[in-house]
Amino acid sequence: MDISTTTDVPPPASPPSPVERKRAARGATRPGDRVFLGLSRGSGILLLVIMAAIAVFLTYRASLAISRDHGNFLTTFEWNTNLNPPVFGIAVLAFGTVVSSVIAMVIAVPIAVAIALFLTHYAPRRLSGPIAYVIDLLAAVPSIVYGLWGALILVPHLRGLYGWLDTYLGWTGIFAWEEGAPRTMLAVGILLAIMILPIITNVSREVFRQVPRMHEEAALALGATRWEVIRMSVLPFGRSGVISASMLGLGRALGETMAVATVLSPDYDIHASLLNPGGGTFAQNIASKFGEASEQGRDALIASGLVLFVITLLVNGAARAIIARRKEYSGANA
Repeated sequence: MDISTTTDVPPPASPPSPVERKRAARGATRPGDRVFLGLSRGSGILLLVIMAAIAVFLTYRASLAISRDHGNFLTTFEWNTNLNPPVFGIAVLAFGTVVSSVIAMVIAVPIAVAIALFLTHYAPRRLSGPIAYVIDLLAAVPSIVYGLWGALILVPHLRGLYGWLDTYLGWTGIFAWEEGAPRTMLAVGILLAIMILPIITNVSREVFRQVPRMHEEAALALGATRWEVIRMSVLPFGRSGVISASMLGLGRALGETMAVATVLSPDYDIHASLLNPGGGTFAQNIASKFGEASEQGRDALIASGLVLFVITLLVNGAARAIIARRKEYSGANA
């Protein structure tokens, strides 16, 4: 005798429409959720208002300074705001800011990524913990301490490196050295690389830790070596995170003040060689001249600060565009 058991299974409910979801969300929202939503939205709006206020202030004061400038603000190799009429320009400052930041990034990013990979995939736990702790401490060191260390320890020990570069690469012109003091753009770039190294390392390390374990195990099961696992699974997954970490480091390099002012021997000329003293950066120039500047001079310094503000926004916008083009490598889509 066949015995059949029947169970009534209700048909699956159709998904709610967007209007129904919004209506349900409004009805189910608790007072605390509404308060949190209002605070979050207000914080975002406040941030935009602050950014807009900064932009308006910088633009207004910069327009006053540029209207009185009898030089070309973008191309003049001079900064004399006390003359009547004043003559000043940002050519040297823009060049020095970009060059020193590029040097720092070229040195810091590969080393930071290598350290992050070592801590997450090679070092034993008893070793990775202390190293990560020391790197965290480096991120908390004040800028003036880095500057004093650079001026008293780093710069005097760069003569050997400068001599080697001049001997073997001096023919390029970029590394020609005239036996001057090593207070140069290369020294600034090396110091900035040391300063941004902890930032890039820490963010990259946390990104690499988020790689799904099954991705690595699948690559190992297919016979991949440790390096092939990193190349095919870890680096593609963490690419957007490494870019974000690099942009954070670049932001600090662009705006670094006291360390650069302590190490660099500034002037208002662009030198073909990175080993010759001279040059300057936006932040260093503002810090060294703001205290003794007149009202007219302060407006000129604010105008240079506006250029640095625009450069920072462009860098962050470029980083977001790069990350958006590589959404397939983000952790959300892994």
